[in-house]
Amino acid sequence: MTVHQRNGRIPPDALRQTPTQDPSSPDGTSTDTDETSFEDHLEAARDPTDDIELSGHAKQRIAQRNISLDATERQELADAMTKLDDKGAQDAAVLRDDAAFVVNVPSRTVVTALDQPEMQGRVFTNIDSAMTLSH
Repeated sequence: MTVHQRNGRIPPDALRQTPTQDPSSPDGTSTDTDETSFEDHLEAARDPTDDIELSGHAKQRIAQRNISLDATERQELADAMTKLDDKGAQDAAVLRDDAAFVVNVPSRTVVTALDQPEMQGRVFTNIDSAMTLSH
């Protein structure tokens, strides 16, 4: 089971599996429903590889502009958002060689995306930070 931590909190439904009583046990001790210990869950919650959200607008732009966003690239964006969050960023432009993403850092949401031709001469407003990614 994977547990994702968001903004320093574990979502309430992340650890929904609860231990069950083992009727065959003489003292009625509980057994975990899967083979994962509490320590494993805690470590997973500390894992900074949170997933990111894509706004409806960003999904449209990524599809319209044929911007690549595979699992590795999503992870790079997630890592960038973690670094930006550590620096106190709120709204940022994350720049790749082939695309740019405007992100809301606290909500870990991609707000919009631009491809390389659209980035030429573009002015980004309402951001407080920028970060470049290298491949």
